[in-house]
Amino acid sequence: MLQEKVEKLLNEAFEKNNSLFLISLDVSGNNHIKVIIDGDQGISVNDCIEISRSVEHNLDRDEVDFSLEVTSAGVSEPLSLPRQYKKNIGRKLQVKTGEDKIEGTLTNANDEEIHLKWKAREPKPIGKGKHTVEKEAVLPYSDIVEAKVMITF
Repeated sequence: MLQEKVEKLLNEAFEKNNSLFLISLDVSGNNHIKVIIDGDQGISVNDCIEISRSVEHNLDRDEVDFSLEVTSAGVSEPLSLPRQYKKNIGRKLQVKTGEDKIEGTLTNANDEEIHLKWKAREPKPIGKGKHTVEKEAVLPYSDIVEAKVMITF
């Protein structure tokens, strides 16, 4: 009951600001509501406050006692939705598949797959030594175990 009401309130809030979207919603047994959001242009503290108020001001604490936490997806959190991949085009990702770990630049993302490019040192086809080659991979979301944005300083 509480989960459905919170989902409805969140959908209404996201309609007002359609650059924001829901990553996850969890309502625990003791009515602790945890909402994780993201945005196409990132998230500000004011975005979290706005979403929090949209939920909190429309729930009656006399009806059901609850606690509410609204946060943004952290920098170290894995990407989980195609919309998150799309907003990170041009950034470096570390992607784990069942058999490989690839670090490359996200060049494209759609609703089915992502495209990564990276450079690798490989043995020369003829002669001794190594040379740098550009590699590219197209990975369907179903093959991705985990993907994180690599932060460089």
